[in-house]
Amino acid sequence: MEIFILIIFILGYVAITIEHSLRLDKLIPALLMMAISWAAIALGMDSIITWFDPQAGGIISLSDMDHEQKMHLLEETLLHHFGKTAEILVFLMGAMAIVEMIDHFEGFASIKKLIKTKKKVTLLWIIAGMAFVLSAIIDNLTATIVLISILRKIVPEQKDRMWYAGFIIIAANAGGAWTPIGDVTTTMLWMAGKVTTGKLMTLLLIPSLLNIIVPAVIGSFLPAFRGNVESVQSEEKTNKYGGRMLIIGLLLVVFVPIFKTITHLPPYLGMMMSLAIFAIIAEFYSKRHFSFTHPEIAVEEPHHKGPTMHALSKIEMPSVLFFLGILMTVAAMESMGLIFNFGQQVSATIPQSVFVTLMGISSAVIDNVPLVAASIGMFQEAADANVWHEVAYAAGTGGSMLIIGSAAGVVAMGMEKISFGWYLKNITILASIGYFVGIGFLFLFT
Repeated sequence: MEIFILIIFILGYVAITIEHSLRLDKLIPALLMMAISWAAIALGMDSIITWFDPQAGGIISLSDMDHEQKMHLLEETLLHHFGKTAEILVFLMGAMAIVEMIDHFEGFASIKKLIKTKKKVTLLWIIAGMAFVLSAIIDNLTATIVLISILRKIVPEQKDRMWYAGFIIIAANAGGAWTPIGDVTTTMLWMAGKVTTGKLMTLLLIPSLLNIIVPAVIGSFLPAFRGNVESVQSEEKTNKYGGRMLIIGLLLVVFVPIFKTITHLPPYLGMMMSLAIFAIIAEFYSKRHFSFTHPEIAVEEPHHKGPTMHALSKIEMPSVLFFLGILMTVAAMESMGLIFNFGQQVSATIPQSVFVTLMGISSAVIDNVPLVAASIGMFQEAADANVWHEVAYAAGTGGSMLIIGSAAGVVAMGMEKISFGWYLKNITILASIGYFVGIGFLFLFT
């Protein structure tokens, strides 16, 4: 049974990795391997003699249980894992909706007003700093899209934008690693109770800063960042409420960890509260949204065409379903004891720090969501143990070493037509230096 489920996971993951060659969206193999794995467990439940109990946090024997008791245990375990997965998905959907509502009011366009310089090297530091800060509040994917869109209005030369995009990828991944709301992997660890907001931010801020500062310092001396850029002149009309909605939206997202700290309730409830408050404000302002062609006429939008419904309709459901498939498949392997036993073997074979470092490097090739999901079942350390912060840093920033290693890299690759080879030649070494400097600091001072 264990071998069968492991084969299903490997085949499914290969299909996810080569989705472009198969012309098959990655959510399809993710959902398929989830369903097959749990169906195989249900059909072969009578032959299973050991089980990983998430409540007990260890392996239990099923030899004294009859069929009915085993099926009851299966249902309880499945419900437990689905509940934990649903918490993450609802949290992400709320965050996505808030971001879409900010975009509905063109809030991100107001960021362009903060950029005044024409010097390439100064622009590098401004863009990298913005990517780091923005991705710490919203996800690194959105931060990358926003900043590359802004770059297109500032830097006319595509070959110059490729360099800036490379640093945006590093900065966005680094920025997402040190806050519980900045990256899906840190969010997973946070919602699983493995890290707390204060300790995560305290321990990972400096390593994450080093992850982008060191490459940016090196980049400042590269020929690509010498001289000035020719600004693109544009007469853009922006929404009068854009800047205000950007600030309110970001503050409401930041409020979520505060809500959890005060109430000790799951983070998705805080995100739903922030979404509801932001939706009320968005609906209020949308009734006062003026037409650019006829500014004297107020546009009254029907309820179903308002910013809330618009934002909800634009949520990336393929990504949500992909996470569902991946996390529940990993949960199936965890229930069979595969992940727990692997963790025990790893702990007995190589130092934990070496394993975590290698995990970060492998996240440049393998999606970091299943890596972190597996690590949650692999290590049994208490909340805020050093290993959890090391996993958060490694999984969050290791993907920068290859352009296909993170969502930020993939979207930049598509937006600016950056080739795998160009990134490997020009950015990989910089990202690798930043990664090793940051994780080295983390190991030394934790």
